[in-house]
Amino acid sequence: MARDLPLSNGNVLVNFDTHYNLRDIYFPYVGQENQAADHLSHFGVWTPEDFFWIDHQDFKKSASYLNDSMVTQVAGEHARLGLKMTLRDGVDVQENVFVRKVQLENKWDRERTVKLYFHLDLHLYGNGVGDTVYYDPDLGSLVFYKGHRYMSLSCCGGPDSKKAGCTSYAIGQKEMNGLEGTWRDAEDGQLGRNPIAQGSVDGTIELEVKLPARGSAEAWFWICFARSPQEIARTEKSVRETGPQAMLQRTYIYWLHWLARDRHDLSLIDKDMASFYKRSLLVVRTNMDNRGAIVAANDSDILKFARDTYSYMWPRDGALIAHALDRSGYVSLTSKFFQFCRRAITPEGYLQHKYNPDGSAGSSWHPWINPAGEKQLPIQEDETALVLFAMWHHHQLGKTLDDAREDYDQFVVPAAGFLASYKDASGLPLPSYDLWEERYGVHAFTVASVYAGLLAASKFAEHFRDKARMMYYRDAAQAVKSAVEKHMYSEQEKRFIRSLYWNRDKNTYEPDLTLDASLYALFDFEMFAADDPRITATMKAIRQQLWIQTEVGGIGRYTNDYYHQVTKDIGKVPGNPWFICTLWYAEWVIAVAKKESELKEAAEMIRWTMKHALPTGILAEQVHPFTGAPLSVSPLTWSHASFVKVVQEYMSKLKQLKNKGRGKEDISDAKLLQTTGGPR
Repeated sequence: MARDLPLSNGNVLVNFDTHYNLRDIYFPYVGQENQAADHLSHFGVWTPEDFFWIDHQDFKKSASYLNDSMVTQVAGEHARLGLKMTLRDGVDVQENVFVRKVQLENKWDRERTVKLYFHLDLHLYGNGVGDTVYYDPDLGSLVFYKGHRYMSLSCCGGPDSKKAGCTSYAIGQKEMNGLEGTWRDAEDGQLGRNPIAQGSVDGTIELEVKLPARGSAEAWFWICFARSPQEIARTEKSVRETGPQAMLQRTYIYWLHWLARDRHDLSLIDKDMASFYKRSLLVVRTNMDNRGAIVAANDSDILKFARDTYSYMWPRDGALIAHALDRSGYVSLTSKFFQFCRRAITPEGYLQHKYNPDGSAGSSWHPWINPAGEKQLPIQEDETALVLFAMWHHHQLGKTLDDAREDYDQFVVPAAGFLASYKDASGLPLPSYDLWEERYGVHAFTVASVYAGLLAASKFAEHFRDKARMMYYRDAAQAVKSAVEKHMYSEQEKRFIRSLYWNRDKNTYEPDLTLDASLYALFDFEMFAADDPRITATMKAIRQQLWIQTEVGGIGRYTNDYYHQVTKDIGKVPGNPWFICTLWYAEWVIAVAKKESELKEAAEMIRWTMKHALPTGILAEQVHPFTGAPLSVSPLTWSHASFVKVVQEYMSKLKQLKNKGRGKEDISDAKLLQTTGGPR
């Protein structure tokens, strides 16, 4: 089930499913150590007439965020029981605390007693072995712990958090001997008050609320995160002194101010597009750890597919996401990503497949040996190259080039040295895995990124008056471009090709003519102009042959894409529609537009993206070609970052063309950045 409404402060990340059940709880790193491990934590309501969980079909609800913030707004009604309920959740921006406000409204003409139940099914350190839950009488809370991971579950009725304490609780075992968990105890309105349990355990707290006739009442719940019992006590004290209401309010205000730092004039676009743009910025931030990792996705539901997750930092994804944020003006935030990469680079000058948020190497399926028994590097060369590319723009946009010496010495020089030397006699890069992590060869996306990375390194060298390296990197980049023109353009297809594979028997490269949306990189990384006839032919072929011929539409990755494939009718559905691939084509349309009317198709692609998001504005990796339902992980950080970048380019070109139409000087955002050095 797709994840929805992510909330984070960079240390704690929580995800809900589409029924608003708490599913993923990451701490102390965003994307590492899922303390819930995809197990469902319940929230329920008891009345003398009946009981319901928040995901029950009789509780009709709508879920969204509160304005343009990282606080949820979930409103629902149980008509038969005469109850309305509004929930607002947030992760505090100063403390590692999840806060929930519950507003109850009684639709009946008599006073009522209502009991609220918050259940946590935790698997600390990601497994359910050796956990402990106990009732802490000093806090009036449940405390969960194992090793150096502590979480407390607390509540209070009304705004006076100094009177915190649950009215009852249940602690017990689960997932053994037929035991489902303590959430079952809540359904009759009576909890067992067992004071402690260990092993595979869970816990539930109760808060009794008096509802006046035709009146309302509020309740507060919170979860504190810590590494020790002393830290739990300190954090609980902070919540009770500050008050959960003040915490939720400061969190709401913080994210409004954070969005206001974006440097773009959103008045150029419709309000719904502007709101979706802001939502995408916030979703990207939820998947960023405060120590620099930009995580691809944190949807643990993907575990059912391969027993692994997307909760890793791929340098390629991270670089392109950081680039979109840098264009928005968040350079102080993205600087931590580049520091992460600087720490991660190998002595040989390349970055590995992917990383855990703590900086350790992530799992990989790239072999160190080829079928002939020879050693090969298990890398995607574009991951190293794109960090170089993004790092240059990061310092240029942030006006921090004079402070970039450490990046130059510790990352640029070794990385560019590797890129410049990892090549064959033709000038093409040696084989590595493609961006889709499926094929070992020489790929158009990779060579475009290598070209961009080497040019970026040359500019760094020029800035630091390193003339020899400047010329070396520049010449290496030009050799890559010349080799692409010679070996990766097909006269037969009248377009560029996606890959070359080495044929050992023939001692030559053989072309892969499969049409692939990633060919957009040849213009986006500025190897060729967007209006180069060869690029135009390539991009038009992508639009014509990779567009999904169903009511859903969108552009697939490549012809006969097998990943999550739902049909073999590749003439109609060459692959599932991906958000990033559809937006890549929109980028090209924007780049070649000469008048406002020529931006219409790009706007349609942007709106296609918005239309196929979840109602809360969350973008998956791909969608079902017949139903439009999300497929694979949700949200995918790269999808949201691509939306941000395309809308930025759309606004820039729109502004440029409007000024041109009025006879004003043509100053696009890109030119502005060159003349002013970036956002102020």
